[in-house]
Amino acid sequence: MFKLLFSGICIIASLSLSAQNAQQWRGSNRDGKYNETGLLKTWSADGLKLLWHFDSLGLGHSSPAILNDKIYITGTQGEQGTIFTFDLSGKLLWKKEYGKEWFESFEGVRSSPMINEGKIYVLSSYGVLVCMNAENGEIFWSLDLMQKYNARNIKWGFTENLLIDGNMLFCCPGGEEYNVIALDKNTGNLIWKCAGKGEKSAYCSPLIINRNNRKIFVTQTESSILGIDISDGKLLWTHEHPNKWSVQANSPIYNDGSVYVFSGYGKGGELLKLSDDGNSFAETWHDDSLDSKMGGAILLDGKIYGSGDANKRWFCVDWNTGKVLYSSKMLKVGNVIYADGLLYCYADDGTVGLVEPKENEFNLISSFKVPFGEKQHWAHLVIDNKKLFVRHGNSLMVYSIGEM
Repeated sequence: MFKLLFSGICIIASLSLSAQNAQQWRGSNRDGKYNETGLLKTWSADGLKLLWHFDSLGLGHSSPAILNDKIYITGTQGEQGTIFTFDLSGKLLWKKEYGKEWFESFEGVRSSPMINEGKIYVLSSYGVLVCMNAENGEIFWSLDLMQKYNARNIKWGFTENLLIDGNMLFCCPGGEEYNVIALDKNTGNLIWKCAGKGEKSAYCSPLIINRNNRKIFVTQTESSILGIDISDGKLLWTHEHPNKWSVQANSPIYNDGSVYVFSGYGKGGELLKLSDDGNSFAETWHDDSLDSKMGGAILLDGKIYGSGDANKRWFCVDWNTGKVLYSSKMLKVGNVIYADGLLYCYADDGTVGLVEPKENEFNLISSFKVPFGEKQHWAHLVIDNKKLFVRHGNSLMVYSIGEM
């Protein structure tokens, strides 16, 4: 139905993160682009070399976060959400339960862990926010958003990949009063609240943009895009963006003063040009072709790459005009990341493809089918240290993608 967890795209994102002390959803800059070189430009007919796999994660759709020679990923034991921590060789170092997870439909964990300055942050599908010690899983603090901030759960459970800037941890409880909140990341204490438009949350993993030295928090709720000043929680602007199922599972893309937002079910995307002070915007264009449900997109050299939902193709869209430059049915629809000049696409049928985005076409160079795991192929791919991490339900597979 919707993809978990979901897509963060931005070329310029001021996130107060560094590769040394933080790691999060879709990479260090939250844009799906991995700063790796020396990667294979083609794969053998038999696929990639499988270094190791772990098949006891329990069900779920989250991606791993890799930092300081450790791999962190959420999974389940029974119906309890669990952080699993591995070394780079695949040895399980420790695991720690943090609360009940979703087994009502499309079972399993949703959100990927956020690692920041020695702490793990994770949000359960029932709105429990947990801060843990990254060394051993000790829980520093835990907060039930339902009880504390009148959060309202949604059809397929809370699905938000958390965001940190400086000392502030942001999330969207979706309450009428506490719609979006900023917390002290060390204590969980409230810093500010924003009522937004009073809508429920909508599976969106937010983004912080920097518009002329003003930081603006951008997310999507049920039917709206919100722009909020992170210094005080003031709502700066909103824009209607409804779709059939109120699933807004893709992170916005920010570049050169404009924000691109997009969703599935035929809705597509639109580009909003912000004023110099960030207080307002003007809509530049709308196009319903690239209607990614939860697969994210990549912005590269003035072009947006991603797959549709109702429009079951892969698209290349011009950033400035919204014009579809070309499209292809090279793979089933799915999620996409980028590294070393090529796209890595993970299709809903379990095919992983290496794709060259050319001037007028997609060139599918190589592909293979994921051999382990079960149920939906919804977890976004991750690249770290010349390795490709693929999560399929209960299985995490790690492949070598470095040139020999």
